[in-house]
Amino acid sequence: MTFFAIILGMVLVQRFYELYLASRNAKYIRARGGYEIGAEHYKYIVGLHLFFFLSLLLEVSSRSSPFRLASWWMYPFCFFLLAQLLRYWCIRSLGKHWNTRILIVPGVQPVVRGPYRFLRHPNYLVVAIELCCLPLIFSAYVTAILFSVLNAWVLLRIRIPLEERSLYEANHP
Repeated sequence: MTFFAIILGMVLVQRFYELYLASRNAKYIRARGGYEIGAEHYKYIVGLHLFFFLSLLLEVSSRSSPFRLASWWMYPFCFFLLAQLLRYWCIRSLGKHWNTRILIVPGVQPVVRGPYRFLRHPNYLVVAIELCCLPLIFSAYVTAILFSVLNAWVLLRIRIPLEERSLYEANHP
């Protein structure tokens, strides 16, 4: 089994676990009066991530020496690993409020512990690092650039403004 297959498999297992965790947390949040904002754009985020993995697989496997590592692969790999630490710090800090969806519980203030003391949206930073660094480890430059740009557009133009507005409105009726 190649290093690529091992890493890709581990990341996919991680994603499926996170979807399970998000589903479990959503039930908890909804049981406390929470509701979802932005459900109409969530399918595009899921699609972006699905096509990211397909693009990565196709770009890496279509080369003449498909699973070669960039000579400097350790640098993006280290950033990728650091992003994983930040991801789990985010999940731990948010606890049962961590989710892949925008779920609002009226009257509950945004979390300001853990990495949220320093950044408003550290989990989105994690995703940005992953979408850039994971392909760079395997010299998949097209995937790194394309999905970094698409992700930035979705986050900066749709997701973060909607989340900010929703959190403000929920806590300032």
